[in-house]
Amino acid sequence: MPTTQQRIWGWYAFDWASQPYHTLILTFIFGPYFINVVGDPVEAQTLWAHALTATGLVTALLAPALGALGDQSGHLVRWVGWLSAVYVAASAALWLAVPGSAHVIAILFAFGAGLVATELAVVVTNAFLPSLAPLEETGRLSGTGYAIGYAGGLIALILMLLFFAEGENGRALLGLPPVFGLDPASFEGTRLVGPFCAAWFAISMIPFFAWVKDPVRDAPDLSFAEAARRAVQDIRAMWGRALKRPSLLAFLFSSMFYRDALVGLYAFGGLYAKGVLGLSVKAIGAFGILGVAMAMLACWAAGIYETRNDGPKPVIGLSIAVLVAVSTLLVGLTRESLFGVALPAGSALPDILFYACGALIGAAGGVLQSASRSMMVRHADPRHPTEAFGLYALTGKATAFLAPFLIGLATIATGDQRMGVSPLIFLFLLGLVLLFWVKSDGDI
Repeated sequence: MPTTQQRIWGWYAFDWASQPYHTLILTFIFGPYFINVVGDPVEAQTLWAHALTATGLVTALLAPALGALGDQSGHLVRWVGWLSAVYVAASAALWLAVPGSAHVIAILFAFGAGLVATELAVVVTNAFLPSLAPLEETGRLSGTGYAIGYAGGLIALILMLLFFAEGENGRALLGLPPVFGLDPASFEGTRLVGPFCAAWFAISMIPFFAWVKDPVRDAPDLSFAEAARRAVQDIRAMWGRALKRPSLLAFLFSSMFYRDALVGLYAFGGLYAKGVLGLSVKAIGAFGILGVAMAMLACWAAGIYETRNDGPKPVIGLSIAVLVAVSTLLVGLTRESLFGVALPAGSALPDILFYACGALIGAAGGVLQSASRSMMVRHADPRHPTEAFGLYALTGKATAFLAPFLIGLATIATGDQRMGVSPLIFLFLLGLVLLFWVKSDGDI
Protein backbone atom coordinates (compact mmCIF):
# COMPACT_ATOMS: atom_id res chain seq x y z
CA MET A 1 0.00 0.00 0.00
CA PRO A 2 1.26 3.51 -0.79
CA THR A 3 2.36 5.60 2.16
CA THR A 4 0.62 8.84 3.07
CA GLN A 5 3.51 10.81 1.59
CA GLN A 6 3.29 8.84 -1.66
CA ARG A 7 -0.45 9.52 -1.84
CA ILE A 8 0.22 13.24 -1.39
CA TRP A 9 2.88 13.27 -4.11
CA GLY A 10 0.63 11.24 -6.38
CA TRP A 11 -2.10 13.82 -5.80
CA TYR A 12 0.36 16.62 -6.59
CA ALA A 13 1.12 14.85 -9.89
CA PHE A 14 -2.29 15.78 -11.27
CA ASP A 15 -1.62 19.50 -10.83
CA TRP A 16 1.77 19.08 -12.52
CA ALA A 17 0.24 17.07 -15.38
CA SER A 18 -2.84 19.20 -16.08
CA GLN A 19 -1.54 22.76 -15.71
CA PRO A 20 0.08 22.93 -19.20
CA TYR A 21 -3.41 22.77 -20.76
CA HIS A 22 -4.27 26.05 -19.09
CA THR A 23 -0.84 27.62 -19.49
CA LEU A 24 0.00 26.58 -23.04
CA ILE A 25 -3.33 25.85 -24.74
CA LEU A 26 -5.84 28.14 -23.06
CA THR A 27 -3.65 31.17 -22.45
CA PHE A 28 -0.17 31.65 -23.89
CA ILE A 29 0.40 29.52 -27.00
CA PHE A 30 -2.73 28.12 -28.65
CA GLY A 31 -5.08 30.92 -27.55
CA PRO A 32 -3.09 33.70 -29.29
CA TYR A 33 -2.33 31.38 -32.22
CA PHE A 34 -6.07 30.83 -32.75
CA ILE A 35 -6.14 34.28 -34.39
CA ASN A 36 -3.99 32.77 -37.18
CA VAL A 37 -6.47 29.91 -37.56
CA VAL A 38 -9.40 32.30 -38.03
CA GLY A 39 -7.56 35.20 -39.67
CA ASP A 40 -9.36 38.08 -37.93
CA PRO A 41 -8.69 39.09 -34.27
CA VAL A 42 -12.22 40.27 -33.46
CA GLU A 43 -13.87 37.22 -35.03
CA ALA A 44 -11.35 34.95 -33.28
CA GLN A 45 -12.11 36.51 -29.88
CA THR A 46 -15.84 36.18 -30.51
CA LEU A 47 -15.55 32.48 -31.48
CA TRP A 48 -13.24 31.84 -28.52
CA ALA A 49 -15.85 33.42 -26.25
CA HIS A 50 -18.60 31.20 -27.66
CA ALA A 51 -16.44 28.09 -27.17
CA LEU A 52 -15.72 28.96 -23.55
CA THR A 53 -19.40 29.68 -22.96
CA ALA A 54 -20.30 26.21 -24.25
CA THR A 55 -17.61 24.43 -22.21
CA GLY A 56 -18.72 26.26 -19.07
CA LEU A 57 -22.31 25.13 -19.52
CA VAL A 58 -21.33 21.52 -20.23
CA THR A 59 -19.09 21.41 -17.16
CA ALA A 60 -21.84 22.91 -15.00
CA LEU A 61 -24.26 20.21 -16.13
CA LEU A 62 -21.87 17.26 -15.71
CA ALA A 63 -19.94 18.17 -12.55
CA PRO A 64 -22.71 17.52 -9.97
CA ALA A 65 -23.58 14.14 -11.50
CA LEU A 66 -19.92 13.21 -11.50
CA GLY A 67 -19.65 14.27 -7.86
CA ALA A 68 -22.61 12.11 -6.89
CA LEU A 69 -21.26 9.17 -8.87
CA GLY A 70 -17.86 9.48 -7.21
CA ASP A 71 -19.22 9.68 -3.67
CA GLN A 72 -21.80 6.92 -4.09
CA SER A 73 -19.61 4.39 -5.94
CA GLY A 74 -16.18 5.35 -4.60
CA HIS A 75 -14.55 4.84 -8.02
CA LEU A 76 -12.74 8.16 -8.15
CA VAL A 77 -9.51 6.96 -9.77
CA ARG A 78 -11.48 5.22 -12.53
CA TRP A 79 -13.16 8.50 -13.43
CA VAL A 80 -9.83 10.29 -13.51
CA GLY A 81 -8.63 7.61 -15.94
CA TRP A 82 -11.54 8.07 -18.33
CA LEU A 83 -11.26 11.84 -18.23
CA SER A 84 -7.52 11.55 -18.81
CA ALA A 85 -8.18 9.61 -22.03
CA VAL A 86 -10.44 12.43 -23.29
CA TYR A 87 -7.83 15.02 -22.30
CA VAL A 88 -5.04 13.25 -24.21
CA ALA A 89 -7.12 12.66 -27.36
CA ALA A 90 -8.52 16.21 -27.45
CA SER A 91 -5.12 17.81 -26.88
CA ALA A 92 -3.48 15.75 -29.61
CA ALA A 93 -6.22 16.76 -32.08
CA LEU A 94 -5.16 20.43 -31.90
CA TRP A 95 -2.28 19.54 -34.23
CA LEU A 96 -4.89 19.84 -37.02
CA ALA A 97 -5.40 23.59 -36.39
CA VAL A 98 -3.70 24.82 -39.56
CA PRO A 99 -3.84 28.55 -40.43
CA GLY A 100 -6.99 29.51 -42.31
CA SER A 101 -8.56 26.13 -41.57
CA ALA A 102 -12.06 25.47 -42.85
CA HIS A 103 -12.66 23.27 -39.79
CA VAL A 104 -12.65 25.96 -37.10
CA ILE A 105 -15.69 24.51 -35.33
CA ALA A 106 -14.13 21.04 -35.12
CA ILE A 107 -10.94 22.57 -33.70
CA LEU A 108 -12.94 24.48 -31.10
CA PHE A 109 -14.81 21.26 -30.23
CA ALA A 110 -11.51 19.47 -29.57
CA PHE A 111 -10.29 22.40 -27.47
CA GLY A 112 -13.56 22.43 -25.50
CA ALA A 113 -13.55 18.66 -24.93
CA GLY A 114 -10.06 18.85 -23.45
CA LEU A 115 -11.02 21.76 -21.22
CA VAL A 116 -14.19 20.05 -19.97
CA ALA A 117 -12.23 16.86 -19.23
CA THR A 118 -9.68 18.90 -17.26
CA GLU A 119 -12.31 20.72 -15.22
CA LEU A 120 -14.20 17.52 -14.39
CA ALA A 121 -10.99 15.77 -13.39
CA VAL A 122 -10.30 18.68 -11.03
CA VAL A 123 -13.66 18.01 -9.32
CA VAL A 124 -12.64 14.42 -8.65
CA THR A 125 -9.03 15.03 -7.63
CA ASN A 126 -9.98 17.90 -5.30
CA ALA A 127 -12.16 15.45 -3.37
CA PHE A 128 -9.04 13.57 -2.23
CA LEU A 129 -7.72 16.64 -0.38
CA PRO A 130 -9.73 16.28 2.87
CA SER A 131 -8.38 12.73 3.33
CA LEU A 132 -4.72 13.66 2.79
CA ALA A 133 -4.14 15.88 5.84
CA PRO A 134 -5.86 17.51 8.84
CA LEU A 135 -8.01 20.57 8.14
CA GLU A 136 -5.39 23.03 9.35
CA GLU A 137 -2.87 21.61 6.86
CA THR A 138 -5.11 21.73 3.76
CA GLY A 139 -4.06 25.28 2.93
CA ARG A 140 -0.42 24.25 2.78
CA LEU A 141 -1.20 21.17 0.66
CA SER A 142 -3.44 23.14 -1.68
CA GLY A 143 -0.84 25.89 -2.09
CA THR A 144 1.96 23.40 -2.66
CA GLY A 145 -0.15 21.51 -5.20
CA TYR A 146 -0.84 24.66 -7.17
CA ALA A 147 2.84 25.69 -6.91
CA ILE A 148 3.91 22.32 -8.31
CA GLY A 149 1.30 22.63 -11.04
CA TYR A 150 2.55 26.08 -12.03
CA ALA A 151 6.12 24.77 -11.98
CA GLY A 152 5.04 22.13 -14.49
CA GLY A 153 3.30 24.75 -16.61
CA LEU A 154 6.40 26.96 -16.48
CA ILE A 155 8.79 24.22 -17.56
CA ALA A 156 6.43 23.10 -20.33
CA LEU A 157 6.07 26.69 -21.57
CA ILE A 158 9.84 27.25 -21.58
CA LEU A 159 10.39 24.04 -23.55
CA MET A 160 7.74 25.01 -26.11
CA LEU A 161 9.26 28.47 -26.57
CA LEU A 162 12.87 27.29 -26.74
CA PHE A 163 12.41 24.46 -29.21
CA PHE A 164 9.03 24.59 -30.96
CA ALA A 165 6.84 27.74 -31.07
CA GLU A 166 8.06 29.84 -33.98
CA GLY A 167 8.03 33.63 -34.00
CA GLU A 168 7.37 35.85 -37.00
CA ASN A 169 10.87 35.06 -38.31
CA GLY A 170 10.06 31.35 -38.32
CA ARG A 171 12.46 30.60 -35.49
CA ALA A 172 11.99 29.48 -31.89
CA LEU A 173 13.35 31.39 -28.91
CA LEU A 174 16.83 29.89 -29.29
CA GLY A 175 17.04 31.47 -32.75
CA LEU A 176 16.81 28.11 -34.52
CA PRO A 177 13.99 26.63 -36.61
CA PRO A 178 11.58 24.34 -34.71
CA VAL A 179 13.20 20.99 -33.94
CA PHE A 180 12.38 17.67 -35.63
CA GLY A 181 12.15 19.43 -39.00
CA LEU A 182 8.77 21.01 -38.20
CA ASP A 183 7.67 23.45 -40.89
CA PRO A 184 7.49 27.04 -39.57
CA ALA A 185 5.56 28.21 -42.65
CA SER A 186 2.52 26.19 -41.54
CA PHE A 187 3.18 26.84 -37.82
CA GLU A 188 3.87 23.19 -37.10
CA GLY A 189 6.05 24.17 -34.14
CA THR A 190 3.21 26.10 -32.51
CA ARG A 191 0.60 23.50 -33.45
CA LEU A 192 2.68 20.86 -31.68
CA VAL A 193 1.44 22.38 -28.41
CA GLY A 194 -1.52 19.97 -28.48
CA PRO A 195 0.43 16.71 -28.87
CA PHE A 196 3.08 18.09 -26.50
CA CYS A 197 0.50 18.64 -23.73
CA ALA A 198 -1.02 15.22 -24.41
CA ALA A 199 2.34 13.47 -23.99
CA TRP A 200 3.22 15.58 -20.92
CA PHE A 201 -0.06 14.62 -19.25
CA ALA A 202 0.17 10.90 -20.05
CA ILE A 203 3.70 10.58 -18.64
CA SER A 204 3.17 12.85 -15.64
CA MET A 205 0.05 11.03 -14.43
CA ILE A 206 1.93 7.77 -13.80
CA PRO A 207 2.56 8.61 -10.09
CA PHE A 208 -1.11 9.49 -9.62
CA PHE A 209 -2.36 6.13 -10.87
CA ALA A 210 0.43 4.29 -9.03
CA TRP A 211 -0.04 5.88 -5.60
CA VAL A 212 -3.53 7.39 -5.32
CA LYS A 213 -6.14 4.82 -4.35
CA ASP A 214 -9.92 4.94 -4.08
CA PRO A 215 -11.44 5.24 -0.63
CA VAL A 216 -12.69 1.91 0.71
CA ARG A 217 -16.46 1.85 0.30
CA ASP A 218 -19.20 -0.70 0.22
CA ALA A 219 -21.31 0.82 -2.52
CA PRO A 220 -22.82 -0.59 -5.71
CA ASP A 221 -21.83 0.67 -9.14
CA LEU A 222 -24.23 3.24 -10.53
CA SER A 223 -25.10 4.10 -14.10
CA PHE A 224 -24.48 7.67 -15.12
CA ALA A 225 -28.25 8.20 -15.51
CA GLU A 226 -28.86 7.01 -11.94
CA ALA A 227 -26.00 9.20 -10.71
CA ALA A 228 -27.53 12.17 -12.50
CA ARG A 229 -30.94 11.46 -10.93
CA ARG A 230 -29.40 11.23 -7.48
CA ALA A 231 -27.31 14.31 -8.18
CA VAL A 232 -30.47 16.35 -8.78
CA GLN A 233 -31.83 15.13 -5.44
CA ASP A 234 -28.52 15.80 -3.71
CA ILE A 235 -28.24 19.29 -5.15
CA ARG A 236 -31.73 20.17 -3.98
CA ALA A 237 -30.90 18.85 -0.51
CA MET A 238 -27.53 20.60 -0.47
CA TRP A 239 -29.04 23.91 -1.55
CA GLY A 240 -31.63 23.48 1.16
CA ARG A 241 -28.83 23.02 3.70
CA ALA A 242 -26.82 25.83 2.15
CA LEU A 243 -29.72 28.25 2.63
CA LYS A 244 -29.31 27.59 6.37
CA ARG A 245 -25.54 28.15 6.16
CA PRO A 246 -24.94 31.79 5.19
CA SER A 247 -21.15 31.47 5.06
CA LEU A 248 -21.26 28.55 2.60
CA LEU A 249 -23.90 30.28 0.51
CA ALA A 250 -21.93 33.54 0.40
CA PHE A 251 -18.73 31.69 -0.54
CA LEU A 252 -20.38 29.73 -3.33
CA PHE A 253 -21.81 32.89 -4.90
CA SER A 254 -18.67 34.94 -4.29
CA SER A 255 -16.44 32.32 -5.88
CA MET A 256 -18.93 31.86 -8.71
CA PHE A 257 -18.33 35.42 -9.86
CA TYR A 258 -14.63 35.88 -9.18
CA ARG A 259 -13.64 32.48 -10.61
CA ASP A 260 -15.67 33.24 -13.72
CA ALA A 261 -13.82 36.55 -14.10
CA LEU A 262 -10.45 34.88 -13.53
CA VAL A 263 -11.10 32.28 -16.22
CA GLY A 264 -12.06 35.10 -18.57
CA LEU A 265 -8.84 36.96 -17.76
CA TYR A 266 -6.76 33.86 -18.45
CA ALA A 267 -8.66 32.91 -21.57
CA PHE A 268 -8.49 36.31 -23.27
CA GLY A 269 -5.15 37.62 -22.00
CA GLY A 270 -3.18 36.12 -24.86
CA LEU A 271 -5.65 37.31 -27.49
CA TYR A 272 -5.52 40.80 -25.91
CA ALA A 273 -1.71 40.83 -26.06
CA LYS A 274 -1.62 39.89 -29.72
CA GLY A 275 -4.63 41.87 -30.93
CA VAL A 276 -4.30 45.09 -28.85
CA LEU A 277 -0.57 45.42 -28.26
CA GLY A 278 0.61 43.44 -31.27
CA LEU A 279 2.99 41.24 -29.25
CA SER A 280 4.64 38.27 -30.94
CA VAL A 281 4.20 34.69 -29.80
CA LYS A 282 7.66 34.79 -28.23
CA ALA A 283 6.85 38.03 -26.37
CA ILE A 284 3.57 36.55 -25.12
CA GLY A 285 5.51 33.46 -24.08
CA ALA A 286 7.92 35.58 -22.05
CA PHE A 287 4.89 37.24 -20.47
CA GLY A 288 3.60 33.77 -19.63
CA ILE A 289 6.90 32.66 -18.10
CA LEU A 290 6.85 35.69 -15.80
CA GLY A 291 3.22 35.15 -14.80
CA VAL A 292 3.54 31.41 -14.18
CA ALA A 293 6.77 31.83 -12.18
CA MET A 294 5.07 34.42 -9.98
CA ALA A 295 2.06 32.11 -9.55
CA MET A 296 4.29 29.24 -8.46
CA LEU A 297 6.10 31.31 -5.82
CA ALA A 298 2.95 33.08 -4.61
CA CYS A 299 0.96 29.84 -4.19
CA TRP A 300 3.72 28.26 -2.13
CA ALA A 301 4.07 31.35 0.09
CA ALA A 302 0.31 31.84 0.47
CA GLY A 303 -0.18 28.19 1.48
CA ILE A 304 2.32 28.65 4.31
CA TYR A 305 0.69 31.94 5.33
CA GLU A 306 -2.74 30.30 5.52
CA THR A 307 -1.46 27.55 7.78
CA ARG A 308 0.26 29.94 10.18
CA ASN A 309 -2.23 32.81 10.23
CA ASP A 310 -5.90 33.55 9.65
CA GLY A 311 -6.80 31.05 6.95
CA PRO A 312 -7.73 31.69 3.34
CA LYS A 313 -10.24 34.56 3.56
CA PRO A 314 -7.81 37.53 3.73
CA VAL A 315 -5.70 35.93 0.99
CA ILE A 316 -8.76 35.65 -1.28
CA GLY A 317 -9.81 39.26 -0.60
CA LEU A 318 -6.38 40.71 -1.39
CA SER A 319 -6.08 38.62 -4.56
CA ILE A 320 -9.43 39.85 -5.88
CA ALA A 321 -8.51 43.49 -5.15
CA VAL A 322 -5.27 43.09 -7.12
CA LEU A 323 -7.13 41.57 -10.08
CA VAL A 324 -9.67 44.44 -10.09
CA ALA A 325 -6.79 46.91 -10.37
CA VAL A 326 -5.08 44.92 -13.11
CA SER A 327 -8.27 44.53 -15.17
CA THR A 328 -8.92 48.25 -14.93
CA LEU A 329 -5.40 49.00 -16.16
CA LEU A 330 -5.78 46.63 -19.12
CA VAL A 331 -8.99 48.35 -20.21
CA GLY A 332 -7.21 51.73 -20.15
CA LEU A 333 -4.04 50.58 -21.93
CA THR A 334 -3.30 50.74 -25.65
CA ARG A 335 -0.10 50.97 -27.65
CA GLU A 336 -0.68 54.73 -28.07
CA SER A 337 -2.33 55.81 -24.79
CA LEU A 338 -3.01 55.14 -21.11
CA PHE A 339 -6.54 55.99 -19.92
CA GLY A 340 -6.89 58.37 -22.86
CA VAL A 341 -3.58 60.18 -22.24
CA ALA A 342 -1.40 60.01 -25.35
CA LEU A 343 1.99 58.34 -25.00
CA PRO A 344 5.12 59.31 -26.94
CA ALA A 345 5.61 57.40 -30.19
CA GLY A 346 7.46 54.17 -29.58
CA SER A 347 6.98 54.40 -25.79
CA ALA A 348 8.02 51.27 -23.88
CA LEU A 349 5.47 52.01 -21.13
CA PRO A 350 2.69 49.77 -22.59
CA ASP A 351 5.06 46.80 -22.65
CA ILE A 352 6.36 47.51 -19.13
CA LEU A 353 2.84 47.83 -17.72
CA PHE A 354 1.64 44.74 -19.54
CA TYR A 355 4.47 42.62 -18.16
CA ALA A 356 3.80 44.03 -14.68
CA CYS A 357 0.17 43.02 -15.12
CA GLY A 358 1.35 39.54 -16.12
CA ALA A 359 3.29 39.17 -12.87
CA LEU A 360 0.32 40.34 -10.82
CA ILE A 361 -2.21 38.19 -12.69
CA GLY A 362 0.00 35.16 -12.20
CA ALA A 363 0.54 35.75 -8.49
CA ALA A 364 -2.99 36.85 -7.57
CA GLY A 365 -4.73 34.38 -9.87
CA GLY A 366 -2.75 31.41 -8.65
CA VAL A 367 -3.24 32.31 -5.00
CA LEU A 368 -6.95 32.91 -5.57
CA GLN A 369 -7.44 29.38 -6.91
CA SER A 370 -5.33 27.75 -4.21
CA ALA A 371 -6.97 29.64 -1.33
CA SER A 372 -10.44 28.97 -2.75
CA ARG A 373 -9.80 25.22 -2.79
CA SER A 374 -8.68 25.44 0.83
CA MET A 375 -11.76 27.50 1.73
CA MET A 376 -14.04 24.91 0.12
CA VAL A 377 -12.48 22.15 2.23
CA ARG A 378 -13.42 24.17 5.34
CA HIS A 379 -17.03 24.36 4.16
CA ALA A 380 -17.36 20.79 2.83
CA ASP A 381 -19.11 17.93 4.61
CA PRO A 382 -16.28 15.42 5.19
CA ARG A 383 -18.70 12.55 4.55
CA HIS A 384 -19.35 13.70 0.96
CA PRO A 385 -16.25 15.52 -0.32
CA THR A 386 -16.70 14.76 -4.03
CA GLU A 387 -20.33 15.85 -3.89
CA ALA A 388 -19.26 19.09 -2.19
CA PHE A 389 -16.65 19.82 -4.83
CA GLY A 390 -19.19 18.92 -7.50
CA LEU A 391 -21.45 21.65 -6.11
CA TYR A 392 -18.43 23.95 -5.97
CA ALA A 393 -17.79 23.20 -9.64
CA LEU A 394 -21.47 23.72 -10.45
CA THR A 395 -21.50 27.19 -8.92
CA GLY A 396 -18.17 27.93 -10.54
CA LYS A 397 -19.54 26.95 -13.93
CA ALA A 398 -23.19 27.94 -13.51
CA THR A 399 -22.24 31.41 -14.76
CA ALA A 400 -19.06 30.31 -16.57
CA PHE A 401 -20.78 31.38 -19.77
CA LEU A 402 -21.20 34.87 -18.34
CA ALA A 403 -17.65 36.23 -18.67
CA PRO A 404 -17.10 34.89 -22.22
CA PHE A 405 -20.63 35.92 -23.19
CA LEU A 406 -20.18 39.46 -21.85
CA ILE A 407 -16.74 39.73 -23.41
CA GLY A 408 -18.10 38.52 -26.73
CA LEU A 409 -21.04 40.92 -26.48
CA ALA A 410 -18.82 43.88 -25.51
CA THR A 411 -16.36 43.03 -28.29
CA ILE A 412 -19.12 42.90 -30.90
CA ALA A 413 -20.77 46.08 -29.58
CA THR A 414 -17.57 48.14 -29.53
CA GLY A 415 -15.54 46.40 -32.21
CA ASP A 416 -12.66 46.79 -29.75
CA GLN A 417 -10.78 43.93 -28.06
CA ARG A 418 -9.63 46.20 -25.26
CA MET A 419 -13.13 47.28 -24.25
CA GLY A 420 -14.29 43.70 -24.64
CA VAL A 421 -12.58 42.66 -21.38
CA SER A 422 -14.18 45.44 -19.29
CA PRO A 423 -17.02 43.21 -17.88
CA LEU A 424 -14.39 41.33 -15.85
CA ILE A 425 -14.04 44.29 -13.48
CA PHE A 426 -17.71 44.08 -12.50
CA LEU A 427 -17.54 40.31 -11.90
CA PHE A 428 -14.47 40.60 -9.66
CA LEU A 429 -16.15 43.35 -7.62
CA LEU A 430 -19.27 41.22 -7.12
CA GLY A 431 -17.13 38.42 -5.75
CA LEU A 432 -15.28 40.80 -3.43
CA VAL A 433 -18.49 42.24 -1.95
CA LEU A 434 -20.01 38.80 -1.29
CA LEU A 435 -16.82 37.66 0.44
CA PHE A 436 -17.73 39.90 3.38
CA TRP A 437 -20.25 37.28 4.64
CA VAL A 438 -17.83 34.32 4.41
CA LYS A 439 -16.31 32.83 7.59
CA SER A 440 -12.69 31.67 7.35
CA ASP A 441 -13.36 28.44 9.27
CA GLY A 442 -16.63 27.58 7.55
CA ASP A 443 -19.96 27.05 9.27
CA ILE A 444 -20.35 23.27 9.62
